[in-house]
Amino acid sequence: MDERFQASLRGGLRGLGIESRVSAEALSLLERFADRLLVWNRKVNLTAITDPAEVAEKHLVDSLALLPDLDGATTLLDIGSGAGIPGVPVACAVPRLDVTCCDGVGKKIAFVKAVSAELDLRVRGLAVRAEGQPEAEGLPRADAVVSRAVADPERWLPLGASYLAPGGRLLAMLGRDADEAGLTRIAEPLGLRLVAARRFLLPHSRGERAIARFEVA
Repeated sequence: MDERFQASLRGGLRGLGIESRVSAEALSLLERFADRLLVWNRKVNLTAITDPAEVAEKHLVDSLALLPDLDGATTLLDIGSGAGIPGVPVACAVPRLDVTCCDGVGKKIAFVKAVSAELDLRVRGLAVRAEGQPEAEGLPRADAVVSRAVADPERWLPLGASYLAPGGRLLAMLGRDADEAGLTRIAEPLGLRLVAARRFLLPHSRGERAIARFEVA
């Protein structure tokens, strides 16, 4: 990867105040993941973002913004993960975490499996569409459940809550329209409690983001 990629990745982590959470080994894994993503993308449609510096910020840094919300978790389920985002970047940074990535598109899960084996990550890829029936789908209940694909909280909260292990946390990756009152209103009938809503800007593009964390009330 070029210097722009490195500057975007390191600068992004520093801008979010999470640089200390990402080791030198993790940085190497993240670079290798990004490289394989772009190589595969030339033959298989995995991402519309092909500029390495944008991949660093909009895929890697954006994924790693989850790290403060994963403290204490031992399992992560990434629903609708596509090419393994955010699950694989998180696994690069947190080697103790067991990550499951699921997606209904087989070619994307084929990439997740291949890159996870190549990088020796604790990531399992399952080609299945999550519809709220974990046992029937062969999907685990996890300490932390996240989706970057399902941005609509009204759809995501009831779906994601179906996969929570006891004491687990549900994470919603949102954009500029994150509304805490609205999130609380959606969560309460589901037996969920909004415990945090972190707003931040992606350091280079200045894209507005938010991560909402829910727990069982």
